[in-house]
Amino acid sequence: MFKKKTAYRVAVVGATGAVGAQMIEVLDERKFPVHQLCPLASSRSAGVTVLFQGQEVSVKLLTKDSFEGVDLALFSAGREVSKEFAPIAVKAGAMVIDNSSAWRMDKDVPLVVPEVNAQDLAGHRGLVANPNCSTIQMVVALKPLHDAARIKRIVVTTFQSVSGTGKEAMDELMDECKDLLLFKQPRPKVYPFQIAFNCLPQIDDFLPSGYTKEEMKLVHETRKIMGDPSITVTATTVRVPVYIGHSESVNIETERKLTANEARALLSTAPGVQVYDDPAHAVYPMPLDAVGKDEVYVGRIREDESIPNGLNLWVVADNLRKGAALNAVQIAELLVT
Repeated sequence: MFKKKTAYRVAVVGATGAVGAQMIEVLDERKFPVHQLCPLASSRSAGVTVLFQGQEVSVKLLTKDSFEGVDLALFSAGREVSKEFAPIAVKAGAMVIDNSSAWRMDKDVPLVVPEVNAQDLAGHRGLVANPNCSTIQMVVALKPLHDAARIKRIVVTTFQSVSGTGKEAMDELMDECKDLLLFKQPRPKVYPFQIAFNCLPQIDDFLPSGYTKEEMKLVHETRKIMGDPSITVTATTVRVPVYIGHSESVNIETERKLTANEARALLSTAPGVQVYDDPAHAVYPMPLDAVGKDEVYVGRIREDESIPNGLNLWVVADNLRKGAALNAVQIAELLVT
């Protein structure tokens, strides 16, 4: 059982990565009760410093002994690191919130988006999984509609920024843009093909079915978070040359008809949602609107005229914040209140 205190010793695993850095920033911004920050990373980053509460804090090497005395550990260092070190952290007495895919579909590990299924935290055993970035923003937007009219089917196409891959991918996009503007041929290393001025209809590895692992995360995680395994989901995920911010074209079919106006009304009062929808005046959410913001933006809300009970939505969020760091810190806030 997680013990509540007035302040906590908090470890951030992967502290120098794109998401880890955001976790530290969000902890600071939201004044989470931290009495000591323990930034942890691999040997490549150990020794550098991060800024927290106006102080430079040295990053330590992640080892099996790193979690002694740690109350809360936020992990964002990849699946293999989480598989190895999360159980060690839990055994040492830390509450773990893991951002990797390692534990998301474990039946004994809650997969939580606070605006959607905070109640699932009650069954934790010292470990909570943070969902995939593209899943988080979609379910925040869909939960109010599901509660009102029950969603039967979801068809989603994502347009995911390079920051979802990490800092090296962001650097690669920058370098490729420079090369192309200088009439040089880019040499991609992070992605299999040039990402600058291009779109890659592959995120993660392909499965025998022809879908990618990223696409199937959307399928399985959505059902688990929404608590409804009968929802059918099909997904196509695309990497686009955007630095920060994921966009999604989402089509839903509901049991009861929802008009576009009803959907707007429901979403306008939903927690964590910002309706940005006035197409007649070119008002719709774009990745640039979401950068640095906590909300999930929804626009282009319209009825699907091809079926009786269908809706189309355009959903945008900062994948490093709500899609990862903020969601993890929100989970931590629920645990300490």
